[in-house]
Amino acid sequence: MIETRTRRLRTVATFLLAISLTGATMMSACRSNVATPQPLTPVRTTEVQSIAAGTANTYSANIQPYQQVDLAFKSNGYLASVRQVKDATGRVRNIDQGDWVNKGTVLATVDQSDYKEKLQQANAQLARAQANYERAKLSFDRMSVLYQNGAATKPDYDNANAQMLDGQAAIQSANASVAEAQIALGYCELRAPFDGWLVKRNVDVGQLVGPATNGFTIADVRSVKAGFGVPDTAMEHIRLGSSQTITADAATGIFAGHVTSISPSADPKSRVYTVEVTLPNGDNRLKAGMIASITIGGGPPNTRVDVVPLTAVVRSPNNPNGFAVYVAEGPGDTVKVHTQDVTLGDTYGNNIAVLSGLNTKDRVVTSGTNLIKNGDQVRVIP
Repeated sequence: MIETRTRRLRTVATFLLAISLTGATMMSACRSNVATPQPLTPVRTTEVQSIAAGTANTYSANIQPYQQVDLAFKSNGYLASVRQVKDATGRVRNIDQGDWVNKGTVLATVDQSDYKEKLQQANAQLARAQANYERAKLSFDRMSVLYQNGAATKPDYDNANAQMLDGQAAIQSANASVAEAQIALGYCELRAPFDGWLVKRNVDVGQLVGPATNGFTIADVRSVKAGFGVPDTAMEHIRLGSSQTITADAATGIFAGHVTSISPSADPKSRVYTVEVTLPNGDNRLKAGMIASITIGGGPPNTRVDVVPLTAVVRSPNNPNGFAVYVAEGPGDTVKVHTQDVTLGDTYGNNIAVLSGLNTKDRVVTSGTNLIKNGDQVRVIP
């Protein structure tokens, strides 16, 4: 009886243990099947602004160098030297970003020992080819005399002539090898192609460089370009070669230039045309990367309108010929967005008037509109 009871207790304990293990396994499986929450899409927003509208529009422009190039090495090898200059304290250092260089300045030199040896070998081959040619020419001259006097056969004469012609070809080949070796030796020196400022230095002495190595970046800023985007409604005020002035917050004064480039088609995303104004910059007051302002048109403001950035406008999901914006519902960094159909008016710089559908201070999405849809919850970033 005692043994039977003991076996029953063991059976019950085993059953309970199995149930507990099964439950734990099921709970673990349930936890593993719980979907990981997806991160919220980051977007940027801005409030609808009310501005004084007139016929003049101000656009934001970016100052760029007239030309900027990356300088790469054409000869392979270890870098033997980098140009040395003195800093403001008189200390000698490697040339670096912010230094001015003149056209033809040697910026860096690759170890030339291998290339000098190849040049010596090419010169030796040339000397050997010239000596062989001189012997072949003397032999041909003697054979010509013998052949004219009937003391030599026609095959002997032809053989001597062929040897002289081979000598001439060998000299031409050796001259080409010398020229190639001289060019390769010259490419050991990396020179500035024009006057300009060093924007970047990527190499140091002892580094292994080659044609894929970008050694320096140099920019010519004696003239600069101000690039900005213009909507189609303002294109009538812009002509190639027309005079244009700009201002920059970081540089005092008004800078005058001319329109030198107008893109033939609008950007498919921003729906604006790219215009470039070239300005003289001999005093280097305008730096690459500065933000400038350009005013197109004129006239005093006559009324106030609500505007949103052009980047906030999307195609309406309800009307294929209409437009809409994404409106953020409420304050905070985590918000829900919905589409709102709008009626658009004239453009004012990088903004466009909203005639209906929005109120002043409404928050609209300006960045990330192609990643979200109506009813999504998003994360607003600065």
